[in-house]
Amino acid sequence: MSLIKFNKRRFPWLSEGLSPWFDTDDFFADDFFIRDRNVPAMNVKENSDSFEIELAVPGFSKEDIEVTMENEFLHVCAKKKSEETEEGDEGYTRKEFSYQEFDRRMRLPSSVNRDKEVQATYKDGILKLHLLKNEELQSPSKKVIEIV
Repeated sequence: MSLIKFNKRRFPWLSEGLSPWFDTDDFFADDFFIRDRNVPAMNVKENSDSFEIELAVPGFSKEDIEVTMENEFLHVCAKKKSEETEEGDEGYTRKEFSYQEFDRRMRLPSSVNRDKEVQATYKDGILKLHLLKNEELQSPSKKVIEIV
């Protein structure tokens, strides 16, 4: 199965007054799905004792990336600025510059132990974070409810 991106202008012959009736761009309007294209893709894996988070941040160095945890939020952001100058003959100069940045903030589940240190590694454009769970919440007890 493949995902196909919705085209906002599916029915160009319709007036703007009718387009909200056919607009499906908000179908996935949920906190889980990201609308902003300037945030890195993320994988989250829950283990019995920890969470593993991977973010795809190619083109950045580990010095460009900042990871903070405050209260119930994990905040990952990065900024990178590059400038290239090329001088040619006849006094012509070309100068190009680019700025890259992203800012991603996510709410942590209550099972994350905020007192333990978060392990962070960066290799080949992948930022990996390892967050430990609270020991008392690691093995949730199962309660059987009697139906009367």
